[in-house]
Amino acid sequence: MNSATYLGFDYGTKRIGIAVGNTVSVSATALDTVQVRNNQPDWDHISRLITDWQPDALIVGWPIQMDNSDNPVTPRARQFGNRLHGRYCLPVHHIDERLSTHVALSEIRKAGYNGQRSRGLVDSYAAREILQTFLNGLVGNDKKD
Repeated sequence: MNSATYLGFDYGTKRIGIAVGNTVSVSATALDTVQVRNNQPDWDHISRLITDWQPDALIVGWPIQMDNSDNPVTPRARQFGNRLHGRYCLPVHHIDERLSTHVALSEIRKAGYNGQRSRGLVDSYAAREILQTFLNGLVGNDKKD
């Protein structure tokens, strides 16, 4: 497997969590949180992160219900992924994000964070879970070859 870097996104209508990961360590790290105002992400902030990390592709969480149906945010997450692709000409992959926020909340509580201090952390930790799922899938698929 060639070395590749990825940015993962947990899309939300108020905040977007972002994580970074790569195929060398096969691990993802919570990176940052971007604010969304008037339905517009802070594109300048996202552009700086893309310039800094030079990802090979972008991974966007796919918010779906436990029964595989769309939830109210699914169309917006799809649009966000399309806009990422259009702005940065990078491949965009969508990954099932079910339970990513639940796992993120659990990890944040274990680390001793709570209340206002954890609001942005939840989003970036959820993005880490999404990206880690993607990376684990790459490793699993590579072993099958």
